[in-house]
Amino acid sequence: MASAKYFTDDHAEHILQANFGTRAIHAGQHPDPVTGAVIPPLSLSTTFKQHSAGEYNGFDYSRSGNPSRLAFETAVAALEGAKYGLAFSSGSATTATIVSSLPAGSHIVSVNDVYGGTYRYFTKVASALGVEVTFVDLADAANVASVIRPNTKLIWVETPTNPTLRLVDIKAVSEIAHKHNTKLVVDNTFMSPFFQNPLALGADIVVHSVTKYINGHSDVVMGVAVTSNEEIFTKLAFLQNSIGAVPSAFDCFLANRGLKTLHLRMRQHALNAQAIAEALEASPRVENVIYPGLPSHPQHALAKRQQRGFGGMISFRIKGDIATANAFLRHVKFFTLAESLGGVESLCELPATMTHGSVSAEDRAALGITENLIRLSVGIEDTEDLVADVLAALEAAVKL
Repeated sequence: MASAKYFTDDHAEHILQANFGTRAIHAGQHPDPVTGAVIPPLSLSTTFKQHSAGEYNGFDYSRSGNPSRLAFETAVAALEGAKYGLAFSSGSATTATIVSSLPAGSHIVSVNDVYGGTYRYFTKVASALGVEVTFVDLADAANVASVIRPNTKLIWVETPTNPTLRLVDIKAVSEIAHKHNTKLVVDNTFMSPFFQNPLALGADIVVHSVTKYINGHSDVVMGVAVTSNEEIFTKLAFLQNSIGAVPSAFDCFLANRGLKTLHLRMRQHALNAQAIAEALEASPRVENVIYPGLPSHPQHALAKRQQRGFGGMISFRIKGDIATANAFLRHVKFFTLAESLGGVESLCELPATMTHGSVSAEDRAALGITENLIRLSVGIEDTEDLVADVLAALEAAVKL
């Protein structure tokens, strides 16, 4: 199996010390030694020639390791400040593989406001594997200590959370986790490595749905986990190969291509989101706006402390009911009604009936996922067009 430990070339340390955009373009990118091709070629081969039985140049079979996948894993690890990266066929496969690394009878503590797919896996699948999950409100990091048990192996955090954009103090939770000999996993999908690096704040594993910002073009389904802990890496690499939920070489090639413009895209996502959030907050047709970049966000100070920006995701409650929300969704012109997020194009959705439909009605109510809560994935179109589009749709949907 090919090792996913990155940077074996002479320029490794030089690249590691570079700024984000430079790392995004150069980490793991080696000109082809035969042709001199500057961009690493797409490696579609499923098998690789061996010099003699059991002796090969790092790759023997593509499930175990592939040059295109290794280049991508290396690049993501570099951007998160990690030593190791492991790519999977989806974000959900990443979650499942991490949970599979736990012994039967383990306990996980998860933030209660978690992605619907993660909630579904924890509540419907993990229990069948003998793993119990406790959901807890982590707006106050101290809450985690009260639910940790002797068999708690993982604390699972998203920050900001999906879709209510609550923040979790990563450093504070990591200190509690390590005090109890427990590992911390942070889903960093919403922020991307450009705006937040949880490993630097004490996390043990960082996961991403690559489908979202890292790929950034809504044409790849993929996940990734990064860590600097060799023991964790070795265990997850074994499971990556044994379970086999690996991405195709072509998807890795596309995601690696998308990664090279992540810094440029994230700046525009955030610029647009800030403008839209401010316009929404000023509208009499909106009950409230949830965006960490607004001073009105209850954890705005935490966002400024642990993030380098506020991202491209906004949630807001329109004045009215589900019919009003649907009217807004029908009237926007540049926001497509669709699930997912993080692409160059702007998307809108109603979490209560779409991305979080798998969350029980009782839990949705407790989390504030109301029927008038709309989530926007703000793309990188021209700012003025997006602001005008949202305000026009509000005017059409809400009659004052």
